[in-house]
Amino acid sequence: MNETASFLRITGLSPLDYGLLAVSVMALFVIAYFKGRGETDTQDYFLGRRKTPVWVGTLSFVATEISAMTIVGVPPIGFSENWQYLQFFIGSASARILIAFFFIPAFYKFNCTTIYEFLKHRFGAETQYAGSAFFFVTRLFASGVRLYAASLAVSVIMGWQLGYTIAFFTVISVIFIGFGGIKAVLWTGAFEAVTFYLAGAAVVCYLLVHIDGGLAGAWQVASEAGKLSVFNMGWNMKDPNVLWVAILNGVFGSMAAFGTDQELMQRLLTLETRRESQKTIISTIFASFPITAGYLAIGTLLFVFYKQNPALPLPANADTILSHFTINVLPAGLKGLVLTAVVLASIDSPLSSLSSSFVTDIYRPLIRQGADEKHYLLVSRLSVAAFGLLLAFIAWLCASGSGRMLWLAFKINGVTAGSLLGVFLLGLMTKRVLNRGNVLAMFSSAVLAGVTLYLSEKGYAAIGWSWIVVIGTLSTFALGWLLAPFESKFGAKPAQNKTPSA
Repeated sequence: MNETASFLRITGLSPLDYGLLAVSVMALFVIAYFKGRGETDTQDYFLGRRKTPVWVGTLSFVATEISAMTIVGVPPIGFSENWQYLQFFIGSASARILIAFFFIPAFYKFNCTTIYEFLKHRFGAETQYAGSAFFFVTRLFASGVRLYAASLAVSVIMGWQLGYTIAFFTVISVIFIGFGGIKAVLWTGAFEAVTFYLAGAAVVCYLLVHIDGGLAGAWQVASEAGKLSVFNMGWNMKDPNVLWVAILNGVFGSMAAFGTDQELMQRLLTLETRRESQKTIISTIFASFPITAGYLAIGTLLFVFYKQNPALPLPANADTILSHFTINVLPAGLKGLVLTAVVLASIDSPLSSLSSSFVTDIYRPLIRQGADEKHYLLVSRLSVAAFGLLLAFIAWLCASGSGRMLWLAFKINGVTAGSLLGVFLLGLMTKRVLNRGNVLAMFSSAVLAGVTLYLSEKGYAAIGWSWIVVIGTLSTFALGWLLAPFESKFGAKPAQNKTPSA
């Protein structure tokens, strides 16, 4: 009994909390084993032979979209700011509809394993290689921030050192994704999404019960503090929360994140038909909104709770508000449920998509052509481990950074994501034929976006970071359009024009 009491004082967690976490983590390995056994080729490992049910694809997409950045990154926004973050979702929902009817038909027409194969069919191999390289940079850094965010939250709850937490997530991700491939990712993603719903709803209910006046009391306190503002009707281009800026960024940012990023699009390519894939991404609009709104509500309710209980200590870093509340206030059981949600959100990593892009877009055409499927499957699993270590290293580097984690992820993503979206839009919306000119346009636009972000952060440019992805997209599209007539001067023969119809 004494040992148990001492253990509880150190970690704040009960055996029930650890039991919930242990059962959930074990479920990942069980799912990975039953879904991943018997895989013999990369078609199965990366696409699951396109046999995924729509509901599994929807929930898995949501789990990856939400990630730890929503669970631990959105409550601090509701706590410190307001609900204007929801404005992004208007643009995001619009982007999903555009992806459903313009991007997905093209990817299915060419029977793509990775979406960067579309760039090869449409423009040429060099554009494919550049697209895949940009994906590596975009996804590695953005996912590194996500891994750091989750590790920080769990380290607070568990009382672990940050390095040990990052290692914990990395090992688990490498094992179950390395063995089970995309089918393990899809089915565990569905399990994770259900956990996110349950954890969010449980915390909201707990807070409403323990806030004086319940929902009405919370509404009054939050409203008086300006925490319930949803729409910002201003005109300041530097403010990312202005309505029209937020919607514009939501459209461009979500098209880049969902339509040109292999991590999320890989899930949509595992559906058997184009129509099922389109139905899946449309369904994510209705599946994602409740989670985003729910975790914003948690942040607002935490503000009210601590306002009514001023004697309770607050964390030094607002980014850890949910973790701090979990470990210091929530009862046994609920602690474990929140911890499980954060851990599962962190384990849903991009290792499968990084591996698929590396093997399909780089290794198979450039490093080892003509090998058998057994060889490519082995390389796929080894690359999962290699990318896992690289993600862990990036997450560790993030520990020395500062600033809102969610905004940091968006800023990193914006520099390179615009180049990807621009070249995809050029291929989908025009009949321009060029190849190496695209590479020049993409790199030039990334440099422009990076310089613009630097000037904005230093206060030299009166423009918000949310414009970065828009600038990169328009710049890449415009440069590609202008360079097309001069393609022969770049010394590469472009692919035959195969513009897909939507």
